[in-house]
Amino acid sequence: MAAPTATVDLSAALITAPVPIGHWLAILPVAHCITLGAVLLMLRGYPRLQAWLAIPGLAALALIDAALLAKVAADGPLTMVMGRWLPPFGIAFTVDLLGALMAFTAALAALAGGIYALADIGESGRRYGFFPLLMLLMAGVTGAFLTGDIFNLYVWFEVLLISSFGLIILGSEREQIDGALKYAVLNLIATTLFLVGVGILYAAFGTLNMADIAAKVGDLRGTAPLMTLASLFLLAFGMKAAAFPVNFWLPAAYHTPRIVVSALFAGLLTKVGIYALIRVMVMLLPMERQELSLVIALAAAATILVGALGALAENDIRRLFGYVVISGIGNMLAGVALGGLGGISGAVFYALHSMVLMTALYLAAGEIARRGGGFSLSALGGLYRQSGGFTALSLALFLAACGLPPFSGFWPKVILVKASLDLGVWWLAASILLGGFLTTIAFGRLFLLAYWRPAPMAMTPIVLTPSGARWRTGLPLAALTALVVGFGILPEQLLALSQSAAAGLADPQAYLHSVFPEGRAP
Repeated sequence: MAAPTATVDLSAALITAPVPIGHWLAILPVAHCITLGAVLLMLRGYPRLQAWLAIPGLAALALIDAALLAKVAADGPLTMVMGRWLPPFGIAFTVDLLGALMAFTAALAALAGGIYALADIGESGRRYGFFPLLMLLMAGVTGAFLTGDIFNLYVWFEVLLISSFGLIILGSEREQIDGALKYAVLNLIATTLFLVGVGILYAAFGTLNMADIAAKVGDLRGTAPLMTLASLFLLAFGMKAAAFPVNFWLPAAYHTPRIVVSALFAGLLTKVGIYALIRVMVMLLPMERQELSLVIALAAAATILVGALGALAENDIRRLFGYVVISGIGNMLAGVALGGLGGISGAVFYALHSMVLMTALYLAAGEIARRGGGFSLSALGGLYRQSGGFTALSLALFLAACGLPPFSGFWPKVILVKASLDLGVWWLAASILLGGFLTTIAFGRLFLLAYWRPAPMAMTPIVLTPSGARWRTGLPLAALTALVVGFGILPEQLLALSQSAAAGLADPQAYLHSVFPEGRAP
């Protein structure tokens, strides 16, 4: 299909006015990550210096994202255009409340992971580039959340995938290479489908700017292959998010790298896929999302149940947590299927909760292995008698993963169940509740075997973190658990932000006005 044509005075498309200072915040997080990653790469011969530069750098990233979130929450979406070309000709970073929330939460998870890595990643791992790869991973993740151009969404996917390939094989063990191969093949297929979809979209719309697409989609609904596009994007982003039936790569890959890498992957990477799905299906293709809502709902229910049943069957804690990630993706998909303020706000709330929770769960798995000598449930026991404090933190995380009060996982499930019942989709509500029930059994089994029962006589000798370095593992785990508990007890602020983000997607006029303050370009 030929691209739409228009006569445009390109001289009028040039930016002549200076860019407001506050708008530089839109690109500052990505520029910060790329710059610091390059500096750390040049310092690869100084592994200790790398670590002590990376942690303040990650803390600075969290502060920048916090400032960006505060500005967007106060003033609405903001846009920064590259190359002095006005949209839709220039490459735009457009930040709304959803993108700012996701970027800030990702920065908090990355900061926790970076501190934990001080104990988990040795000198060899640092020499092979853990911290530079971490900063490039954050550049890709943050860029995906903040970009306003769909082709550049693909580009940032590539950046995070390349850096994640490096992180997953850090150590060069045979199991890691095997996991990386499975991870790479499925993600490359998904990326190819995404790129094909972008090509069709450009042929139909003649633009890659998301705001321009959202403004034009109503006029082209009768001529453009929008259902084909929606189906391609649904499959591509579903694969990246590990939704059923293309979820099998995740539990086969996420247990192979270092535990801090698994934590970052579980907390961040699948959520980028969910974010892209929400952005494209809700803001750009809302009618097509509605047409595909039954398919998405069926995939959501299957993803929830497959994840919960897989968690029940697992003996390795890391693989068990991988299935919990999958089950959580199903809950977010349920919100996309339901649509409306309730469904989308529930999906956003759950995504933010899951980014913090899954990072914390994998960090807790690392502590379980340090204290118990391994990840196998059949060989663990007696953790409660070793440390009541660690047991309490673990129990809070387990209950949050099950969606039980008073923790952060409870509220998004309530929102999603209510939205399902309001629309008469009782079987989807039943799937969410059944998934939570099965997950509770899986975590109950984990707690009884690893914590409550006496330690087996033949247990591997306990490996504890040296007391001087114990804060490096305890601090990030305690901080993330505090967030999980805090947003469970006081959910009002996060709920209000999630609802505002959902409203901005359903009615993107503020987003469009940020990109085209004088009206849409011809």
